[in-house]
Amino acid sequence: MTPLETYLRELRDIRSSGAAVKETSFYPALSNLLNEVGRKLKPRVRCIINLADHGAGLPDGGLFTPDQFQKPSDVEPLPGQSPARGAIEVKSTKDDAWIIADGKQVSGYWEKYRQVLITNYRDFLLVGQDADGKPAKLESFRLADSEKAFWNAAIHPRSLS
Repeated sequence: MTPLETYLRELRDIRSSGAAVKETSFYPALSNLLNEVGRKLKPRVRCIINLADHGAGLPDGGLFTPDQFQKPSDVEPLPGQSPARGAIEVKSTKDDAWIIADGKQVSGYWEKYRQVLITNYRDFLLVGQDADGKPAKLESFRLADSEKAFWNAAIHPRSLS
């Protein structure tokens, strides 16, 4: 099973319980997907959900590189650090990632972290900076055109792989 299929199945299963909260209940599936994809990147990237406030509010997550983790030991953990690969802002599947990207919350995260991955679980939009150092939508990936199409595809995850 591909990481995308696993992601869609996890989302589908969580949603089918009827007990999910539209945004936060799906965090584990998102984290698993980002970590699986991040293992193949150079340098590797690891997702941590629910970051501490480092002056820009509480991002839903962050993307860290291996050098940001110390070797296990009895010493105190490293002091809080900013995610080297940016913050993550998550909204529900009904929300529009492109509208969210232009909002005040993402603007504040961008000011602090310089990269923000925005997702509504079906769209992934990376906001970074252009050659002039201004915010720019750099890359995007869309799994489905609408919330309904996304949940229909999640019923048959291989349809999107």
